[in-house]
Amino acid sequence: MTLRLENLTVTLAGRRLVALDLTIGPGEIVTLMAPSGAGKSSALGAIIGTLPPDFAVTGRVLLGGRDVTALPTRLRRIGLLFQDDLLFPHLSVAGNLGFALPARMTDRSARIDSALGSAGLAGFGPRDPATLSGGERARVALLRCLLAEPQALLLDEPFSRLDTALRDQMRSLVFDRARNLGLPVLLVTHDIEDARAAAGPVLDPFGTATSSLSP
Repeated sequence: MTLRLENLTVTLAGRRLVALDLTIGPGEIVTLMAPSGAGKSSALGAIIGTLPPDFAVTGRVLLGGRDVTALPTRLRRIGLLFQDDLLFPHLSVAGNLGFALPARMTDRSARIDSALGSAGLAGFGPRDPATLSGGERARVALLRCLLAEPQALLLDEPFSRLDTALRDQMRSLVFDRARNLGLPVLLVTHDIEDARAAAGPVLDPFGTATSSLSP
């Protein structure tokens, strides 16, 4: 599965924010690295289909060769992991994970238990999200995203609110899971350590290779 951004351009009030023409292969992580306000999040919004109508988007988003540009967000099969975990406070951990499972699945409890065990959270299903640590919440958010069976993954500065030790742990978990599943990944960040850990091409929102990784 590849994610192809074909001449994808985003403008707002005549100002061009994004201009990307690139292909992200299975298990590859491409980083968009730029300061806040430089268009990184606008690129993700264009890819997933959530930009407000004030933004003008041209070009195409192709996933596995299928043009998803005109599809609603829920049908694009593109997962998005935010810097905030956004867990539903009125649902248990298992309830949060179950919300993401495709309706066709019949072994829902088994899938949830297996996912929790794989992330070191065995037995956490009945827990209230409010009782979890920051790292536990981050892992649940990742599991919820992956249980929806996305065919590509977008990362919107998902590590920025974690402390240093936890940030390293979550980078490894997210990147390793994405590579093992063969997901094309686009990471947006302004943190040089995120880009280094991703170990892939580093671009700005205009598709220009950046020298930000240089000492």
